[in-house]
Amino acid sequence: MVFIMTLDKHDLTQGGILKKLLQVAVPIMGTTFLQMTYNLTDMFWLGRTQQAVAAVAASGLAGMYMWLGMAPMMIGRMGSEIGTSQNLGRKDIASAQGYAQDSARIALLLGILYGFVMIVLAEPLVSLFRVSEQNVFVDTCDYLRIVGLGFPFTYVSFAITGAFNGAGNSRLSFRANAIGLIVNMILDPLMILIMGWGVKGAAIATVIAQITVCTLFVLFIKRHRHRPFEHFRIFGRINTARARRIISWSLPIAAESGAFTVLAMVVTGMVSAWYGETAVAVQRVGSQIESLSWLIGGGFSSAVTAFAGQNYGARKWERIRKGYHISLSSLLAWEGLVTLFLIFGGRFIFSLFLSEPPEILDMGTTYLRILAACQLFMALEGACAGTFRGMGRTLPPSVCSIASNVMRPLLCWWFAQWMGLNGLWLGVTVSAVLRGITIFIWFTLYVRKLPRADEPGVTAAV
Repeated sequence: MVFIMTLDKHDLTQGGILKKLLQVAVPIMGTTFLQMTYNLTDMFWLGRTQQAVAAVAASGLAGMYMWLGMAPMMIGRMGSEIGTSQNLGRKDIASAQGYAQDSARIALLLGILYGFVMIVLAEPLVSLFRVSEQNVFVDTCDYLRIVGLGFPFTYVSFAITGAFNGAGNSRLSFRANAIGLIVNMILDPLMILIMGWGVKGAAIATVIAQITVCTLFVLFIKRHRHRPFEHFRIFGRINTARARRIISWSLPIAAESGAFTVLAMVVTGMVSAWYGETAVAVQRVGSQIESLSWLIGGGFSSAVTAFAGQNYGARKWERIRKGYHISLSSLLAWEGLVTLFLIFGGRFIFSLFLSEPPEILDMGTTYLRILAACQLFMALEGACAGTFRGMGRTLPPSVCSIASNVMRPLLCWWFAQWMGLNGLWLGVTVSAVLRGITIFIWFTLYVRKLPRADEPGVTAAV
């Protein structure tokens, strides 16, 4: 059978731990890097238009609502990833397929709803940022209305990604996103510069790339020889019991993602109102450069979730512990490199996207150096959150994240009183440090309660 062949190759409950983690993590990290490159490609070409700062600011503000859309998107993604990994770990193929299918169906409904909201309510949503420049306001609304059409496709893609990741096969996700990136890279200069569509062109190119990726995912999950299930149906009736379980797993993560974005939007509103479009553009470009850290770290964290999920289903407690320690060491090494990169190479990378007016380079360099201080703490968050979620314990990382992010606007406001714009960036950094420390302490206390022996039928302490 197709599935049995795939399971033997991608079974995460046996074999070398680092090898298995990298087997899943490297394609996921590659995929998240490609997703980051989507945004960088848009900014690269928008930064070469006549109204570069305004165009980048507009895409940045619209990007906040795309980022907010990650919250409901995580319901399908995490429901599929956790449900697939845990049930495959206990060799229950039918249940794993059921969770994957129902997650995709829920994702499609949520994608349609969120896209509709973006299209219909674009103007009042953008008004919340208190944008003073009319051209930035109009461009942001146009961008939101166009990308709203692509949300259903993106939501389904994320749910299917969760199924592949949970099955230990993340390579197909990388391939689909790589093709989508190529489409985006071809269309961006064509639509932004040659056709002269500017911000609208960037949005149209993004939607076409999203449709391309979703089409590939559907083909992969239905026909590819390494698909995780023999049969997969996106359309159909949603099982009520599975839906409740999917929601119970995913709701804390969705709330965490939503709170993180809403509070980041509050900070962006402060930046926009107090310091104008130039500061918003600095934040937009700088956050995308820094995403080299949290997107790649998040990709590794997803691999840890799949690894912990399969081993949780198989009740292999010591393997979960070892996987956590190995993943933490790997993430600390990566974040150490990112820290050095942001400190010493940030100015050069920033100059590739924006270099006019001249003072913007100094602002961007300072922004990246301040954010460098929190990178190692993000490694703590990635390893702990990934292991927690694989075991179905999605509440602790979400509580830590929401608590620290609630403090973010307050910290930004307080530091800004005596450091100005740099105080806002410092508030972001301090909140990230607090998030990493609190989840590390919580996980360290929790992991002591896990059984020591790998005994079938033993469940983790709550």
